[in-house]
Amino acid sequence: MIRDQEMMNAFLDTVSSFVREQLVPNEELVAETDEIPEHIVQAMRDMGLFGLTIPEQYGGLGLTMEEESRVMFELGKTSPAFRSIIGTTVGIGSQGILMDGTDEQKQRYLPQLATGEKMASFALTEPESGSDAASLRTTALRDGDHYVVNGTKRFITNAPHAGLFTLMARTDPAVKGAGGISSFIVDAGTPGISFGKRDKKMGQRGAHTCDVIFENCRVPAANLIGLKEGQGFKTAMKVLDKGRIHIAAICVGVAERMLQDALEYAVERQQFGQRIADFQLVQGMLADSKAELYASKCMVLDAAQRRDNGENISTEAACAKMYASEMCGRVADRAVQIFGGAGYMAEYGIERFYRDVRLFRIYEGTTQVQQMIIARNMVRALGA
Repeated sequence: MIRDQEMMNAFLDTVSSFVREQLVPNEELVAETDEIPEHIVQAMRDMGLFGLTIPEQYGGLGLTMEEESRVMFELGKTSPAFRSIIGTTVGIGSQGILMDGTDEQKQRYLPQLATGEKMASFALTEPESGSDAASLRTTALRDGDHYVVNGTKRFITNAPHAGLFTLMARTDPAVKGAGGISSFIVDAGTPGISFGKRDKKMGQRGAHTCDVIFENCRVPAANLIGLKEGQGFKTAMKVLDKGRIHIAAICVGVAERMLQDALEYAVERQQFGQRIADFQLVQGMLADSKAELYASKCMVLDAAQRRDNGENISTEAACAKMYASEMCGRVADRAVQIFGGAGYMAEYGIERFYRDVRLFRIYEGTTQVQQMIIARNMVRALGA
């Protein structure tokens, strides 16, 4: 769903220029320093990138899923760390409040997120609870007008920078599964919250994750999302369905960048007296990458349009995320191969992308989790 094609095209042109002129030239700096320069983060605030998905009434741009996907196609054409700095606020950090929060919660928190004044993080994963999110152990026990939170969250993206957390915690320890989980809005400055050291990762330097530890952290009962206990897991799953389309769109953008770099290298590089782009085996890698990228893009747009039409897209989102993230990994591998020895060298940048994109097949649900979701939905649909 594109609401105004002319305005959308202008915004996409602005994002594309920003990527080319400011982000791409700073890729190596971010890789070396593990920091995104503040002037770039501020430019993202000024462009409204932190408020892409937050409705206009709260100060955001209120993009549809298709519009958001098309913006990610452009923002993906650079190091994924740049997307990551806005990703949790645009997606999993804010959408639970938007989808299931009360009017008062939306009025209070969404405007701060839309401007980038505060960044939001999504605190779900734990040391013993990853793909099996329903087994989380962090507790939030009612004590008067507060909930007392205890537990540790792991690999929390943007936690070192977050102004608030969308927290998933167990409010009813007697209920071991999803039904005992509730969601909360937690100010990052709340006493009882501490942070582990920044994780050292395979890739995506500049995108920071760390443990978040809650020790007798008192959260106002008014910050229970929707003021309803036991709804947290459902909120998380709705947020992740949307987030999977977003990640699939980023995979498309990054794959387009890697394939373009590989194509340009293949045209310039000469061996045996001719361009390597003229060798059929190299052409095969280029063609396979182009075809898979095209298929992924079509899947993303179809899933996005279906969501905009109000359809249940649990299966389509999982399909898009699974296929696009696997595609992105294959394109990265072929790109390194086309670059040959140069592809293994840091100065050419393609080895950095090779490491960066490996994460796409893991977070917001591994490929294997997506397979389970797809198959279970198929079996359920047949039974219906």
